[in-house]
Amino acid sequence: MTEPPMHIIETYFECCGFDHTFLQGGTSVYLWNLSREFAARGHRVSLVTPAHGRLDDLRGRYEVEDLGYSDEYVLPLVLDPQVWHGFPAETGLPVRTTAHRIRLDGVDLYFLSNEHLDRLPDTFYPPYSAKGRDLVFFKPLVFQVDSVRFLRHWFGGERAIVHAHEPFYHYLLPAALRDDPTKHVVSTVQSNMPITKKVYAPEVRRLLELLGTPDGLPREHPPAGPDLEAVRQYQQLTHLHYEYPPDHVAVYQLVLENADLIDFLSPGQLDFYASFRDTPFEALFAQLPLAQAVKENAHKMFVGGCAISDQWLAWDPGEVDRSAVLEGLGLDPALPTFFHNARYALHHKGQLELMRAVDRVLGDGLAANFVVRCISGAPLDDPYFREVAERHRGRLHLESERVDERRVFEYASAADFCLFPSKFEMDTFLIAQGEAMVCGAVPIATAQEGMAHFRHARPEPEATGLAVNRSFAEDDPLLTAALAARIREAVALWSGDPARHRELSQRAAAVARQFTWEHCADLHLAAFGRLWRGEPAELPAERALRHGWFDLLKDEEITEEAALAHGDPAAYARRAPVDAPAARRFFHAAWERADFGTCERIVDRFPAAVTAEEVRALRERCSAGGDGGLVYRLPHAERVELVTPAPRGPAARALPGVRELRRTAPGVFEGPPPRPGARLLLTLSSGRVTWDEARHG
Repeated sequence: MTEPPMHIIETYFECCGFDHTFLQGGTSVYLWNLSREFAARGHRVSLVTPAHGRLDDLRGRYEVEDLGYSDEYVLPLVLDPQVWHGFPAETGLPVRTTAHRIRLDGVDLYFLSNEHLDRLPDTFYPPYSAKGRDLVFFKPLVFQVDSVRFLRHWFGGERAIVHAHEPFYHYLLPAALRDDPTKHVVSTVQSNMPITKKVYAPEVRRLLELLGTPDGLPREHPPAGPDLEAVRQYQQLTHLHYEYPPDHVAVYQLVLENADLIDFLSPGQLDFYASFRDTPFEALFAQLPLAQAVKENAHKMFVGGCAISDQWLAWDPGEVDRSAVLEGLGLDPALPTFFHNARYALHHKGQLELMRAVDRVLGDGLAANFVVRCISGAPLDDPYFREVAERHRGRLHLESERVDERRVFEYASAADFCLFPSKFEMDTFLIAQGEAMVCGAVPIATAQEGMAHFRHARPEPEATGLAVNRSFAEDDPLLTAALAARIREAVALWSGDPARHRELSQRAAAVARQFTWEHCADLHLAAFGRLWRGEPAELPAERALRHGWFDLLKDEEITEEAALAHGDPAAYARRAPVDAPAARRFFHAAWERADFGTCERIVDRFPAAVTAEEVRALRERCSAGGDGGLVYRLPHAERVELVTPAPRGPAARALPGVRELRRTAPGVFEGPPPRPGARLLLTLSSGRVTWDEARHG
């Protein structure tokens, strides 16, 4: 269907992708590419962003129009006394905002300027160290209020789609515009920031009063379930969840309940953010009020996608002189070459495990080249990285400097494989992996949901590369071992089955080349068009099935496979009787994912469906050994850790004790007797991470 002409207003704290000298992060590039594509389709496109004190700089290169806009007010800040020591409970920031416009490639760019937004002209974003010390920390909050006031004044009663990015940078906007029938708000979740990230509720309430929406705070939900202290404390080690005082509000919930649509960069990112399936956070998330809010608003969610840059798609990898590139780096062109390219993020990008794996395989004599880019703009400060690079000179080229984009393209084109062992599900699309695949590099990457669209974890005939299990641990020996094994497998493939490598390379390039800005615009405009026409958003049945939301489905929409996958015999019974064979299938599916609660329910209700040996394995999996210690038996466990909660004191972020149990035989683990409140964290051979009771004696 041809979409009607719409006015699309893009707004974010940094919309500067039109100028590389004005650029800080990838979201800017995304916004600019998408905006130009919208404009090329005949839609009116406006971008609203801070000037960041760079107006004079812009005037030197563009025609900047000073608009007849001046907004003066006092912005009230209610400060959290637990954070802002020595500051008053409430302070007011005098604000006088002006607006300035550049017209470029069919897009109107509006820059808001005032004393607060013009601070930090070099970095734009306040450092986290400013929190509790310098009110510049609230620069993004000033922009939130300013942008709402500008939208209301400058675009008045004009109908528009307001497309905002990253909930932490716009959580006031959906609530503020909720009751405006002319503004449809679409929120994009740009990164996998912890879904439970919260801000001080009195501060939010006061600002919503200023913006005329005093009732915009999330409504109350049923209280969370029982307190699993070890599970709660452990989340700080996963980067998935942190605890906050009760006088805080979840920014994502503010957006969920007030925005018209929620936009994601990939199908896997949407799925991950809806349930945290197979992660250490899954069990706790299911008990939080936010999980109910996600479910209730799941019909608003859609995938707008992301894309590879037009420049990378236009360049021809075949024109790159592989030998010249590799010889220029001191490497041997006759050897298979592996490539990694990401910002320096030791744990997020799995770079520590990557370097350990490279050190291991090269130390064992594997004949291969590695080009590893950990971009920091300065020499890497990790002595281990420097030691590995020195130890394997002539086989490993390690660099941290920013180089010309064409040079990175040449590295990728000279590579046979690309390595992306990202962890903690913090990547949502991972453009760098797509760029390397465009050049024909076969991916070796973690099976993260946010990266599943690259198909490296798919079975044949769709596979584009090789996958390793996800990781939610720092300095993870399982990930290191898996990477080393996959690298060896890749070298054997390259040398022993070149036709197969060529097939994967061609498939990888073809898949990556599907991610164009044209396609991304198609996905967005289809969703925007439905919103513009007033068509109600609907929850796809397949999404409800994936997350086990059977109460949102009609009986005929439920599948037996989904009911089995979620251990829900009641849902299964809405389609077919739960007889003994079905009960047995439930038991085995639950056993494989270490869902022992479902196993117990099946044993209680259908005892004939389970053998005595299976019941014994279920009920004696955790026992006391001859020395009084703990013995845990599970054939498909790769790692078992005993997590003991620290005493709850004044510090809300106490860290638990974590001790890995010693593997004494396949599927057998031993450790000390558990203390009260301890839990077992299981990492299964499938990659699933889940919890079990630490029973003993």
